Amino acid sequence: MALKHIPGVGNHLYKTLLGRFETPEQVFQAKKADLMAVEGVSAKIAGNILAGPPSVAVNAELSRVQKCRCRIVPFTHEEYPPLLREIHDPPPFLYVLGRLDKCPYSIAVVGSRRATRYGLSMAGRLASDLADRGLTVVSGMARGIDTAAHKGALSAGGQTVAVLGSGLSVIYPPENRGLVKRICECGAVVTEFPLEEAPNAYNFPRRNRIIAGMSLGTVVIEAAAKSGSLITARLAGEQGREVFAMPGNINSRTSQGAHSLLKQGAKLVASAEDIIEEFPYLFLKSEKNRGKEHNVKPERELSAEEIRVYDMLEPYPVHIDELSRQLEMGVSRLSAVLINLELKGLVVQSPGMYFTTHGDVS
Repeated sequence: MALKHIPGVGNHLYKTLLGRFETPEQVFQAKKADLMAVEGVSAKIAGNILAGPPSVAVNAELSRVQKCRCRIVPFTHEEYPPLLREIHDPPPFLYVLGRLDKCPYSIAVVGSRRATRYGLSMAGRLASDLADRGLTVVSGMARGIDTAAHKGALSAGGQTVAVLGSGLSVIYPPENRGLVKRICECGAVVTEFPLEEAPNAYNFPRRNRIIAGMSLGTVVIEAAAKSGSLITARLAGEQGREVFAMPGNINSRTSQGAHSLLKQGAKLVASAEDIIEEFPYLFLKSEKNRGKEHNVKPERELSAEEIRVYDMLEPYPVHIDELSRQLEMGVSRLSAVLINLELKGLVVQSPGMYFTTHGDVS
């Protein structure tokens, strides 16, 4: 933290200095000539380093860290995400709530804050399926797709990592404070920003490079033509990571960004299997899932009434009132049938009493 506080020492130079001197302590102990031999170190920066760490600012931040009960995970620590270390300008350290070492292989799922019900449903389903296969879901905890992705991973009992564009003392959006607690139980909430940093607009592109950087690949689900999610996808491509996109309604503005990515060569994603097949070297099946084959039509006993209701559902959310009208079935009776289908893992309910199918059972 002291080295990062030195004026002129940015993330890339920090990484370069550690590549030369191995530890921050040795950087502070180095001679001026040795410091200036490092690319990017001017006489002024070398002088700043030799003047020593700004102890007042560092001690004040460390005091805030203790009160917040978070941890500092430095670049050199084994818990630091190994893929993140490889990018051009990795954060020198991360502020962490939870545990990052529980999350070895990650996929980023990002998208619009103003997502459609379809987008929210698909994000939750995809994240749930990825988590079920042992992958950690990484996202930015923004409203919309990000929040749906985190909740989807948690619903499967899986792991998820939220990367903030603010400090850990300033949870944004505020309605996700409860979600933070759930994430920390089986994953982590992380940021590179000081604890009291506000969610300023210019923080989010920096946040996005961390989301892409710690992930094997990035999936975009619903994004406008000009979107932060497209920045994340571009960064993933620049970092040599996989880029995926899920198609949506061709008439929807929220699908324009994802469709643009598909035109540029992103891999089309319809299910978790489309992502998993890109990483055959990963043994993702847990013991509890070893006998479970994906994309195999499950054998479930459905009543005639359940089959009739299921056949009316689609991958796009349908409101219970609309189903009731189409089926000429009372809402109370229909609700009971839908609950049974949910319990059998065939139907997913979204907020507002909207329902979608969950897999192919025909």
